[in-house]
Amino acid sequence: MAENRLARELDNRSKDERPKQWKRPEVLPEIVRKPGYEYHWVRVSINGQPDNRNLNAKRREGWEPVPKEEQPHLELLVDDNSRFKNNIEVEGLLLCMMPEELVAQRRAYFADKTRAQTESVDNNFMRENDQRMPLFSEKRSTTSFGKGK
Repeated sequence: MAENRLARELDNRSKDERPKQWKRPEVLPEIVRKPGYEYHWVRVSINGQPDNRNLNAKRREGWEPVPKEEQPHLELLVDDNSRFKNNIEVEGLLLCMMPEELVAQRRAYFADKTRAQTESVDNNFMRENDQRMPLFSEKRSTTSFGKGK
């Protein structure tokens, strides 16, 4: 009872493979992250015009440009006409980094600021509240389910 079978080494599964699908390319390249630092792309130009105001604001927040030496795999992607010759600029965005501790403090600051503004708006709105016709109830939602038969 001999069967006409191919040797296992000759068996090919190429017909079973899914065809490769096109994916939209990422505009910004993947970076190698250094432990203890957060990375952020900062806008340095818009429509070909320098945006020094945005860059200066981000520098005051604590974002520092990443030197080319720290990301050597991005050397070919860097804009040739960049104002930042020793840093990484792609499509008008400059790669910057900040220590994680400062990023956490920055996030906490803005979360607190958001909370204070929300409370202020709620208090201002509730000033107009009347017990006979409340403006809104507590900020809670409930879910109820019907009884089955």
